[in-house]
Parts: sequence; structure tokens; C-alpha cells
Amino acid sequence: MRIHVSFIDRVGITQEVLAILGGRNLNLDAVEMVPPNVYIDAPTLSPQVLEELKDRLFRVRGVEAITVVDILPGQRRHLQLDALLAAMTDPVLALDSNGRVLLANPALLALCGREPAGESVAELFADPGLHTALLENGFRLPLREVTLNGEALLLDATPITDAGALLTLYRPSRIGERLAALHHDHSEGFDSLLGDSLPIRTLKTRALRVAVLDAPLLIQGETGTGKELVARACHAISARHSAPFLALNCAALPENLAESELFGYAPGAFTGAQRGGKPGLMEMANHGTVFLDEIGEMSPYLQAKLLRFLSDGSFRRVGGDREVKVNVRILSATHRDLEKMVSEGTFREDLFYRLNVLNLEVPPLRERGQDILLLARYFMEQACAQIQRPVCRLTPGTYPALLNNRWPGNVRQLQNVIFRAAAICESSLVDIGDLDIAGTSVARQSDGEVHSLEQAVEDFEKTLLEKLYINYPSTRQLASRLQTSHTAIAHRLRKYGISGKG
Repeated sequence: MRIHVSFIDRVGITQEVLAILGGRNLNLDAVEMVPPNVYIDAPTLSPQVLEELKDRLFRVRGVEAITVVDILPGQRRHLQLDALLAAMTDPVLALDSNGRVLLANPALLALCGREPAGESVAELFADPGLHTALLENGFRLPLREVTLNGEALLLDATPITDAGALLTLYRPSRIGERLAALHHDHSEGFDSLLGDSLPIRTLKTRALRVAVLDAPLLIQGETGTGKELVARACHAISARHSAPFLALNCAALPENLAESELFGYAPGAFTGAQRGGKPGLMEMANHGTVFLDEIGEMSPYLQAKLLRFLSDGSFRRVGGDREVKVNVRILSATHRDLEKMVSEGTFREDLFYRLNVLNLEVPPLRERGQDILLLARYFMEQACAQIQRPVCRLTPGTYPALLNNRWPGNVRQLQNVIFRAAAICESSLVDIGDLDIAGTSVARQSDGEVHSLEQAVEDFEKTLLEKLYINYPSTRQLASRLQTSHTAIAHRLRKYGISGKG
């Protein structure tokens, strides 16, 4: 039986209460003091004996009440802690101030295969360096890769003041889930694709069919049309929707960084590498989706590595010798003509067919009719909310300009134009003079004329590079001549298929 005795706090009262119980030779399994209360666990105490003892207990000066309880507060907290740890799907262990294991949750026990209590971190992970680093840094460490029972995990250490630390182990895909959550769009699936024009309805109809097929998908369309939004929508309604969706822009990083971001790197792979190595997007997105944007800008070396991965789902980290195998669906996107690049020899034909199992074409904004006005109104509400001003309204006078503009930057350009208008317009009515679209509407699509501002810029850039490359036949010389980075020039030479000495 467990009892709760409440009293007016005074020195020695607990000893007097316990002496009365001890006089009846009762075993006391636990005693918890929470002044002005004492909780007692006496397994051999029966209701009859308790009734006999109540008179003596109440004669102790200061005792106010005696009640039977089902559990002691400390026992309740212990059970709650056990339940909490058992509910945690990630392996967790508590360390004392010397780095020895005090407690491990069921997920850790299942992973470890034994009870590690009393072991040091060095023994558990077979990594003396980790033990030393934890103690030297007061249990404060950046996310670090460790190995337990042959499985690569990411370790997160949380110091507990004067009492050691709590270590949580994450599989790379769990970190991938967190990364994916940071970029989560509140609209699910194809509800995020606004519009009711025939081209957008056609896109949605086809996308609904291919999204649920577990095969590589190539999404093509001009810059700014929303290819990543389509990719996210396809992931959201696929069987992989509960796993991570992670994206990499192949044009944004030089080859070596893109490779380590995509495939990760092994310990000591290069100077400045995170100690213990680092998983890439492929590992973090296991059972989910990886979206490769601007796939047409991927270097030949990475194209070859991606091709091998698509054949069997395995790869090696940068600087590593261990094969890693994951289950990931690849979605890719480009604004470039990959078939033309294949014929020109700047994109691998075998990789093109691997990526182009399924395909979608995202229509340019100029072909979406009244969707332009719908999107403009939506972006206006969004912009006003973002800059915390009353909602503005587009006047009818803006409609012809919005509808007739060529929109070379598509939805992204429209969003930027509307945001600028919301930011600078002093009135609640946005008129044609507030829209920064003058000059972009003059592009006409007819023979012998400029098709779009974007195309005109690309044609000029390509002609300039071809001309200068004759006299500056290396990326470094050309970068110096144009006062830009070696990486930027290498990227543009690949983009336009300009070959020569690298």
C-alpha cells in the first residue's frame, strides 16, 4: 500500500511518522519527501493495519491528513520518462559528466543489441576521438556522423547543466525530413498550381497520371514557369509523400560542391571537410524524392556518376570506398533542349533516356490567358501581407499590359513585378504606371525578330564568348579578361557547348 501524509512542516516530523510504521515491522520500499508531504510505499501495509495506526499518526503534532495513493510522485515521473523515451523513434541515450551511459531508450537498445549502461561513449561507438571531443567541448558539438553496429548515423549532443548530456542519433533520412519540412508549401499537391486555363488543366491532368508512377520524371519548361512547384506537387501525391523531398540546383554549384551535396563525402575527403564525413541528399532522401533542377547544366563527370546511380541505386561518397545503396525517385527539370544537347554531344544520350522515362511540359505564362490576372491578384495579396500594408488592388487599366506582355521570366517575373508595385505604390489602387513592365512587351515572336529578352541575352553572351575564346583559350584566361570567376566561365562554356582547352 502507498500512502500520502500531509503535515505542517517542522523538524523531525518525518522521522516520527516513519518510527510509527517501523514499530509494526513494516517493510518500506520507498520514501519520498516533498515538504510538507511525505509519500511512503509499504507493500505489507494492509487497510486494517492502516486504520489501527491512524490514531497514533494523527497524534503526531502537525499531521493533517492521511490518504491512500496509487503511485508515488517519483515513481510516476519515472514511468512518464520511460513512456516518453519508449515513444521516441530516434535512438536516445543519457550520459553522466564523465561520458558514461546512464540510460538508453528502447530504440537505442534495439540498434545496439545490448544494454550499454555503464559503457563510455568511446566503447559504445568505438571512437575515442568522440569521447574526448564531447568532454573537451562541454558536450557541445556540431551535428556529427558516427557509426554504431555498422550503421552510419548523425549524432546530436545536448548538454545538461552539471549532469552530462543527452545524445540523439538520427538516420540521414530523418535529417532529410527536417530539411524538407523547412521548404514545405502549405498547399498540398496540385492545389498549389493556380490557374484554370486549358494549358494548365492539361498539365494537371497529365501530371496526376505520371506522379503516382514510381519512375524518373523529366519536367521541361522555360525559366520561371514553376517546374519545382510541379515536382513538389508530384511528390505530394505519390506513394513517397511521407518521405523527404530534397532539391539541388545543378547550375548553382561548381562540380565538386554539387557532387558532395548530392552524394556526401567520407571522413577526411578534403581539407575543411566536416569530421566524420557527411551524408548527401541521396542518403537523406532515402525512400523519398530528389529533385535535380537545371539538369542540363550538370558536368559530364556528374552525369556519369548519376547514370550509374540510376542503374542500381548505389554510389560512393566523395573520397569513400564503401558502396551506399538507397531507394530514391529522381525528378529532374530543365529549361534547355536536352535532345539538342544530346545531338551536340554536350549531354549524355544514355542519361537522357534514363531521366526521360516520364515527362511533363510546363506551359509558359504568356500561353495561360486569364491565369495571368488570377496570379497577379494572388501575388498582390501575398506581397501586401508580406510587407504588412493594406491589400492593394490592380486597376482594369493594368489588364491589357499584363495580358499582352511576353513575360520572358514567366511566373517568377510576374511575381517580382507585382511585389515591386505593392512596395512602391502609395495608393491602394495599382495602375499601369506602377508596373515595371515597360520594354518587356516589345518582344514579338516572328521571323527575324527577337523572340524574348532572355533569348536575346543568351545569344549575345554566346557570341561574345565564342569570339573571345579564340584569343583567351582557357577558362582562367577568359575569366580574367571578363573580370568574373573561373567557375562562372566554365559553367557558361558548358552551357553553350563551347569546347577547347579547359
